[in-house]
Amino acid sequence: MPRFFRALSASLILVFVFTAGALHAQTAAATQSSEIKFSSRTQERPSGDPDKVILTGDVEILYRGLKLSADRVDLNMKTKDVTAVGHVVLEFPAEVLSAESLAFNMDSDQGSLVKGVGLIQPTIRYESDAIERKADNLYSMSAGSFTSCAQPVPRWKFSFSRANFKKDDYVEMWGAVFTVKGIPIFYWPYMRYPLDQERATGFLMPLVGYSQTKGLRFSEAFYWAIARNMDATFSLDYYASKGVGGGLESRYIFPGGTNGNAHLYYFTFKPQEGVPTPADAYIIRWNHSQALPGGFSLVAAVDYQSSFEFLREFDNDLQRALVFNKSSQIYVSKSWNTFSFSIRAAQFETSFPAVNNSSLITRSLPQINFDSFKMKLLGPLFLSFSSSFNRWQYGWDTQYKSETQLKSQDFSLNPSLSLPFNGIPWLTANFSVESNLKYSWQSLKPGVGIVDTPVLTSNYALNMEFIGPVFYRIWDLGGAVDSENKSLKRLKHIIEPSITYRYESLTVNSEKIVTAYPLFRYHQLTYGLTNHFLLKTGATPREIFTWGLNQTYYLSPENSPMSYYPPINGVIPRFSELASYVRFYPGEKYSFDFSMSYNTYFKTFSSIRLGANLGVPSDDLFLNVNWYKSTFPYYKSIYYDRHQISLAGGAKIAPLNLDARAEIDYNISDKQMMYSAASLVYHYQCLDFKADVRIYFFRDKPEFQIKFSLGLGNIGKTTDFLGGAGWE
Repeated sequence: MPRFFRALSASLILVFVFTAGALHAQTAAATQSSEIKFSSRTQERPSGDPDKVILTGDVEILYRGLKLSADRVDLNMKTKDVTAVGHVVLEFPAEVLSAESLAFNMDSDQGSLVKGVGLIQPTIRYESDAIERKADNLYSMSAGSFTSCAQPVPRWKFSFSRANFKKDDYVEMWGAVFTVKGIPIFYWPYMRYPLDQERATGFLMPLVGYSQTKGLRFSEAFYWAIARNMDATFSLDYYASKGVGGGLESRYIFPGGTNGNAHLYYFTFKPQEGVPTPADAYIIRWNHSQALPGGFSLVAAVDYQSSFEFLREFDNDLQRALVFNKSSQIYVSKSWNTFSFSIRAAQFETSFPAVNNSSLITRSLPQINFDSFKMKLLGPLFLSFSSSFNRWQYGWDTQYKSETQLKSQDFSLNPSLSLPFNGIPWLTANFSVESNLKYSWQSLKPGVGIVDTPVLTSNYALNMEFIGPVFYRIWDLGGAVDSENKSLKRLKHIIEPSITYRYESLTVNSEKIVTAYPLFRYHQLTYGLTNHFLLKTGATPREIFTWGLNQTYYLSPENSPMSYYPPINGVIPRFSELASYVRFYPGEKYSFDFSMSYNTYFKTFSSIRLGANLGVPSDDLFLNVNWYKSTFPYYKSIYYDRHQISLAGGAKIAPLNLDARAEIDYNISDKQMMYSAASLVYHYQCLDFKADVRIYFFRDKPEFQIKFSLGLGNIGKTTDFLGGAGWE
């Protein structure tokens, strides 16, 4: 029964809060008066103290926007001090407090309440054995509870031993116990709950889970709103069977275009008997961009992890876990008129687990480019050029250790003259001639290898490109018409054939070039056909369907990219694979993409890719399908022979207050599931319960994971640093 009466009184007070606003609006002039107005059944003025008034029975006092009601009030008209007992209600604009007794100064709005209950619009409710109201809307409380749940009987609340509460800012609690429907869920020695809608510093709601290989899992995070332009999130992950990890995620933005984000993570493994303890692992991901003086801009990026094995076993984002890359680069650039300048230092590393976990490393220290695009010379004649200096290294990690990697430095200059032609509406053409000059400080010497002997290489190229004749047809789709009596809804079909010819001369001194990649001579003819369908329903047409088809014929097959593959019946092929693509975008949130490559010699599709999207994740219903199949027709290859499908979808089931998502990745070639996941969020009035289940089949040992988290009012959920943005 006591709980029932407390709930009933809270409901009545809550109703009173919202009706009080109307009363204040009607009596604003009176209540803002500096004159004390009061009423009661009886009034008594003690002899010898003319400033004191004792009011009893249905007491009501109005003073400067404040309203006090009680069974008895002792009022000092001079000091504005009041003491009140019995059904005490103290009302401010958008705030109401009730208590058993009160001692308060109406000028300073400061005082203390015993057994108090407070309500602040729209949903903040708190109660405490003792409340002290201080300056600047600050309250100190002891032995109480707090909730922002609006139900008459709150679904959740925090109980505390003591707390500080600042209106429209925060509640900080010591000895905080979080309960749902009276069941204790979490305990925090210290808890800070934000009350405003802006970002606020404090702990996030924890995440708990279980993994069959990592054991019990607990994650907690602390969010730091450093400034309006900076924030940071510190996270701690505990895996009972594996160890402890800590992460930092930070974002920043400054005037003038400087911005960036950093993601750092460090993991320490737990020692286990009879098993060697892995070395500590760490991850660094950093992106930074900045405007520099003189119109220059700087971009820096780092994506580095100390162990690919750690990433595969701990990163819960499937795409990251299966990509074995490291990269770091810094890039300074400037563009003006037709010119551009850039300087870059970079390293890229790709690991090949199937090749003894070896890594292929590429370095540019530095690479400098200075280019110009289409400087007008005479009439329609344009000059373009590109130039670069590159000091590079390339090789396997074992070659770097023995200092036998390929390395060189070279300067290249590539001027080009182009002559575009568009004098015929249905035909576009472009003619160009270019020269390729390269000076290298190192060269290859037969029987010796790389020597410090300079070499100059050169060749030239001719290019001709034709697009057309272009045909089109327009259909009126009916409906409303414009001022020329044409339908406002029209469909346009454009047929666009194209042909490109390129001739490259043989490269002088090509046998002396130090290079990490094969050298090809591009003497070829590329032809294709593209269909465009444009739908116009307003001022601007929108392309809804595109179909393209193209192929290359090599006039010098012995020097072409086809020479890199084994001959067919002793003959190097002249035709490339036939490539085609289809793009269909019937609506803003609907798309269909299809591409394929067909090998005409082996009569087989070397690759087929299909992607389809119905809606986006924020919609009530969405579905994403990706299917990919590839094969290398010349010989068996574990890197080219793939066949897999991935499905992802979700739905918001409003009648059940549920949000559901699911995803699967299936290897069709091996008939093996790679990954599956499901997420369910239940919205229970002012609470969100989330359960997340994932199974990783591709790991050394298939792993089952389950995680639980709770969404609560203004407190965000702790996200999984290695969880992937798509699910968190």
